[in-house]
Amino acid sequence: MREYLLTLCITAAVTYLLTGPVRKFAIVAGAMPEIRARDVHREPTPRLGGIAMFFGLCAGLLVADHLTNLSQVFEASNEPRALLSGAAVIWLIGVLDDKFEIDALIKLGGQMIAAGVMVVQGLTILWLPIPGVGSVALSQGQGTLLTVALVVITINAVNFVDGLDGLAAGMVCIAAAAFFLYAYRIWYSYGVEAAAPATLFSAILMGMCLGFLPHNMHPARIFMGDSGSMLIGLVLAAGAISVTGQVDPDALNLYVGSEKEAVHQTVPVYIPLLLPLTIIAVPAADLILAIVRRTWRGQSPFAADRGHLHHRLLEIGHSHSRAVLIMYFWSALIAFGALAYSVNSASMWIVLGVVFLSAIGLLLLLLPRFTPRAPRWMERFVPPRYRRHVSVAALAPEASTPASAAAVSGVSGVSGVNGATAIGPRSRLADRRKAGTR
Repeated sequence: MREYLLTLCITAAVTYLLTGPVRKFAIVAGAMPEIRARDVHREPTPRLGGIAMFFGLCAGLLVADHLTNLSQVFEASNEPRALLSGAAVIWLIGVLDDKFEIDALIKLGGQMIAAGVMVVQGLTILWLPIPGVGSVALSQGQGTLLTVALVVITINAVNFVDGLDGLAAGMVCIAAAAFFLYAYRIWYSYGVEAAAPATLFSAILMGMCLGFLPHNMHPARIFMGDSGSMLIGLVLAAGAISVTGQVDPDALNLYVGSEKEAVHQTVPVYIPLLLPLTIIAVPAADLILAIVRRTWRGQSPFAADRGHLHHRLLEIGHSHSRAVLIMYFWSALIAFGALAYSVNSASMWIVLGVVFLSAIGLLLLLLPRFTPRAPRWMERFVPPRYRRHVSVAALAPEASTPASAAAVSGVSGVSGVNGATAIGPRSRLADRRKAGTR
């Protein structure tokens, strides 16, 4: 565990220290696209944060290769090298997209190439444990198609959710933490060496996200861009592929009997491995809804819009920070709920706890629609958002000057979309003194 934590800290430190210089480089290189209609931030903000994250990945793998125990992962498996090769391909495509805005189909082709590079070097799904059937061996073609599909879906799911400051990095960090605990349990508790690469990938992924988050939290000074979102999506998918189909159910020694019975009994253990989208269920749901919504409108599935989940949270009145925290909450609930269920599927307390936390999440989600209003005699003792605001029409005669008009609009109680809060829209002058947000 200490070597994993050391690798995590080195990765986070390198990513954090390089993000500042990368931001200056992005400004000089002109990687600051104009604000698009779907963007939430109001000022051009540098991208290319994925450069720092990629070098953090390289540093983490380099350090792990020189540690006593983790070096055995590089000796026994070619998967770390396969990950680095695929990450280099997807990172290069992301950097070009952040600078030149390449076509969506070209990016899709690049994602398939990156997945293919990993498959060629051995990072692929070999077999699947299917309940009631047993371990089903996959042909080379089947394993390749399934691996490429899993990588492409995960990359785009993470890319779609990258719309608010700190959202994608935080959600992937939560997913990586849950997956790290899961893979470490299989590797350490049951002595399954095939789970060691996935444990290492999860630790490095957490370091990449934790090192970048201080620069990307609201208000963000730099965005990770496609070079970062596609990179962390690929690393997350690589961890799931590394352990899926690589672990023999009989190696866990959980149950006696045939392999078919072992697989059937260990279904809760394999659910997060076979379906890594369970861990990133929120980005996956956003991806599916976006495809259905755009196809229904007759648009391309790759056409950008403002219908993502984080956009809807802003529209109903949540502030930027609160919307991000709500997405964090649901990601953690689903990821760690699946983790707890895989450890002990027979415990009713786990199910009741998930249901209770889900009710709390729904309450927080709908909070702006049920904001209580204090009586007039208590208005001076409560925050402004709980006061009964005077309508703009009633104050129109007094709002003859720009200053008074701005004051009226500041307490109108109407929540905007771009950087809106539960109290009301922020002043544009105040926002221009800060770095742009997404």
